[in-house]
Amino acid sequence: MRFAVDDAVFEKLRNVCFGVVVARGIDNTERKKEIKEILDNNVEMRIEQLCGAKIKEHAGILPYRNAFTKIGFNPNKYPCSVEALITRVIKGGQMPSINNVVDIANAISIKYILPIGAHDIDAAEEDIMVRYSVEGDKFIPFGMEVPEYLEPGELVYARGSDVKTRRWIWRQSERGKITEKSTNIFFPIDGFSDSNYNEVVSARDELAHLLKELFNCKVATGYVDVDNKTMQL
Repeated sequence: MRFAVDDAVFEKLRNVCFGVVVARGIDNTERKKEIKEILDNNVEMRIEQLCGAKIKEHAGILPYRNAFTKIGFNPNKYPCSVEALITRVIKGGQMPSINNVVDIANAISIKYILPIGAHDIDAAEEDIMVRYSVEGDKFIPFGMEVPEYLEPGELVYARGSDVKTRRWIWRQSERGKITEKSTNIFFPIDGFSDSNYNEVVSARDELAHLLKELFNCKVATGYVDVDNKTMQL
């Protein structure tokens, strides 16, 4: 199984890059108080720093908004996942706990202001691709069973014809979501080599360290960009 980014993606977003963490053998059933503490601390830190700020104008968010505009997505209508997450935290004053894996991904996302996905890699066998949608691609929104069929040309995360994330890093699918039964997980961290590369690498390494320390699981890391477009998972 590979993670790969199609050549066509780099034609419009040449500076896009991806930190990658793959964890195998996670026990996601028993709640860990250490993870809740990390999440709560990072939420509190962001609230103190950004309370009253215009999130869409934050230096960490602007590269994503600019990229969305460049590939044809209105960032006001379809804010990227980390913008939505930070906005929710600032407005609500807290972040609900979902499960261990989702909580630790959210905690690192909030700390570094980076979009971090989490996908159950046992849900399908095909390669995970960042590519433009083609006819026949389908997406099942969270909590739904009936798929949406995409028009060609939308930037997505996909496995075969199953779209895992619509509008690149806007919204994740029901299929492959992380539950208490998930054990083998792929975490992509989306960024830009010319603006937040250091944050991408730091977030990747901290996430990998925490996963290994807290779950005693096998962890591998990687990096994908225009000069290295694929990696084995």
